[in-house]
Amino acid sequence: MGQTATEAPSQVVATFHGVTIPAAPYPTLRMSRSIDEGRYERPEVMSALATITTEDRVLEFRAGSGAVGAAIALNCLPKAMLSFEADPDLVPGARNLHHLNGLSDRNELRHGTVLSDPDAPAKNDFMMRGNFLGSGLELARGVERVRRDPVPVWCHGDVKREFPHEDLEGGEQAFLHHTDLTGVRPVLLELHPGLCGAWRRAGFDADRALSRRMVHVYRRGSAR
Repeated sequence: MGQTATEAPSQVVATFHGVTIPAAPYPTLRMSRSIDEGRYERPEVMSALATITTEDRVLEFRAGSGAVGAAIALNCLPKAMLSFEADPDLVPGARNLHHLNGLSDRNELRHGTVLSDPDAPAKNDFMMRGNFLGSGLELARGVERVRRDPVPVWCHGDVKREFPHEDLEGGEQAFLHHTDLTGVRPVLLELHPGLCGAWRRAGFDADRALSRRMVHVYRRGSAR
């Protein structure tokens, strides 16, 4: 069993929907304050908390810091959750966050990116333009770290056979070209409004009551 939140070290920078956020790897006071005040990824988190239920199995495409996935795992109590993160710099911190909150068994985190193309290569060049792990000095100077790293590719077809899921959290339009969404009910994604038509053509209706600015919730045949 993972270490519980009550066993976490005393150096805590924030709490986030009940999740304890450790000092590392969050380097800036501004980021810590945003998390502690609930402003960090607020539209995405609020839509997820209103959408995901205890009956769902959730696939998260971009775990990032791990805080959003942890909030979902802790508050929504889905049956299972599998998260992926392409940036290797973020994976250790996200895993540590899950561990400190006793969520490692509820939310498995893997390094890599999920693609729907069955002919996708084993690794893919992935452009990463920095992240919030940049030092406070870099951020103050407006320095942008740009890297192009080969990251492991996970084929969605293989992931779905291993981990059948009803929910997708964090989707992309290109994902629709090859993927089989049979059995997937809600989809929660950050997407430009002009690209939303692709999901409607795939048989999903916008749930306007649960969607927020730049974050959209889609369900099969249940537009509101």
